[in-house]
Formats: sequence, C-alpha cells, structure tokens
Amino acid sequence: MSAYKNIFFLGATGYLGSEFLLLLNRELPQLHIVALMRNVTPEREAQLRALYPNCSVVEGTLDDDVVIREQAAEADIVINCASSDHRPSVISTLAGLEINSKNNPEKPPLYLHVSGCGIISDNARGEPVESVKEWSDIGLDLKECDQRNMHLDSDIPIVEAGSRKENPVRTIIYYPGQIYGIGEGIQRTTLWLRIFLDMAKKLGFTGTWGSGANTMNNIHVRDCANGLLLVLKAALEGKADEGPEGLYFSASTEPMKTYYEWTKVMGDYLFEKGIINQAGSRPFPSEVVDPLGEYGWSLLGGNLIVKPERLAKLGWEPIETKKMPILASLPSMIDAALQG
Repeated sequence: MSAYKNIFFLGATGYLGSEFLLLLNRELPQLHIVALMRNVTPEREAQLRALYPNCSVVEGTLDDDVVIREQAAEADIVINCASSDHRPSVISTLAGLEINSKNNPEKPPLYLHVSGCGIISDNARGEPVESVKEWSDIGLDLKECDQRNMHLDSDIPIVEAGSRKENPVRTIIYYPGQIYGIGEGIQRTTLWLRIFLDMAKKLGFTGTWGSGANTMNNIHVRDCANGLLLVLKAALEGKADEGPEGLYFSASTEPMKTYYEWTKVMGDYLFEKGIINQAGSRPFPSEVVDPLGEYGWSLLGGNLIVKPERLAKLGWEPIETKKMPILASLPSMIDAALQG
C-alpha cells in the first residue's frame, strides 16, 4: 500500500485531529497532508506545520462543496476528524472520492471518517434502566441502530460507498466514546467540556439531562488518537476491516461514570474556584434542554455502552485512560479550558 502517499485532512487543527497529527509525524512523516483550513493566516499555518511539517493548506470550510470535492478527487486518503454531523461535507467528500476511484481503478481511495458512539444511544432520558445493551463493533449493522440517533445520516452513505463494486471507496468509520484529557495539539480541550463550562457559567451551576443516571464509555484523547493511527497503519498494510465491516469503536471498558458523577465533580470544582454559586449537579431546566431537542436527549440523556473488539484485534489498549481516569482528569481539564 506504499502507493498511498497523500492525505486530504478535515479537522487538522481540532482536538483529536491535531493530537493525531503529532503521532502521525512520529511514525509516518513521509505522508503529505493537505489540510482544509478556514480563515488562513501565517500564524495558523505555522501552528499546523509545527505539528506536522510535511503539510500544505487549502482554504475553505466544511460548506465549501467544490473545494472538498476537488481535494477528495485527488487524494489517496481522506481523513475527517471534523464535525461528525456535517452531512454536506460527507456527501461532498464521497462525490470527490467516487471520481477519484473512477480515475484510479487500480488504487481505490481510502476514507477514514471519525464519527461517535451516539449511533447506539438508548435515549433513556437520563433515567435509570434495568439493563443496558453493550454493543460490539463486530457484527454491527448501522441500519439496526435507532435511526433517530445522530451520525447515522452521514455514516450510512459512507458504508454504502464502501460496499459498492463500481468505483469503490475503501471506507472505515471510527467511533470514539466520550473523549477527554488535555491534548498536546493545537486545541487542547474537548468540545463537550467547553460547552458544559459555558452553560455552568451562565446558569451558576452544572447539570444533566434528566437525573443523569445514564453513562457511556470514555477514552483519553491520546489513546483515541493512537487507535486512529493503528487503524490507518492497518489499512495501509491491507489488514484493516473495511466497508460494512470497517466500523471501529474506540473506548475504554474501564468502570464507567454516570453523567451525574462527572458533572458533580465539575460542579464541585467550579464552586470551589468561585466560578459558580452552587456546588454539585442537578437536572438542567427546560430552557437549557429544550433547544437541543431530541438530539440533546439522545446524546446527553442516553446510555452508550460499547466494546472495541476490532481495535483490540490490532493490539490496541487504552493505556492513558487507565493511568488518568476521567474524574481525576477533570480539574486540570477545567483549568486548561478556563485559560483558553
């Protein structure tokens, strides 16, 4: 698979994307990256090149259909670490990759897309349930998931592209759990932490969707990026599962914490720092919950329990997650987010 020499990268400056590029630079620096970047400045380009020197930049956003199609039509590999719910950019990518495959029938392009475990939410509305299904990525069929869940309207077309015989695309979808930890890349803190922190500052307390009895697997950002690199390397060696089988959960099976547990730690810490006026955690009021509608209930009120069996087959282990569990990491994560 040495013929695969260049990557079109979406989300290169983000939390997971920039962490991944640090690892890629250590192990596969010969791969040339073309990064989609909005609001390009010399300073932003320099930040990216400090992580991954063998790169160039094309200006654009996820809404720039022409730019994405053109780049995908030329790249050997597309990696999308940007928004997992931005369907238009996925459709643009797939359109470009179809042209790519048609023009290079002897070397179908590889598409590695980062999604999320929200596909398997049970939408428990934050309340306790008698039993929670543990989903394996072996035998996973996206059409058996609750079709109201997020990510599926982007992910199903990717699997379909990876299943066809004419103008095939080598597709892999990577499903992280709740990513946490302080990253070493450009964006050092995770989006969900920043969102909950902003809500806490506005409300004076932090909270949950419903009572917060729901839980999901979590994963340290370093472990998540390392798993993504393992999958890429396996694909380049022709050893990765692809297409309908190319669905990889990325999550630790260490004891999981409920949303109430981690938001309570967050609330107590922010209270101690004098940032909010109520400690602990409580259910968010309707004015917070309602604007996100069923999307919010599915992601933030559901149980998302997975078993990453495909990554385990590649020898992956969640080393950093075991060293620094999520509750122990929260204070330093909060400090980093507050510092900007």
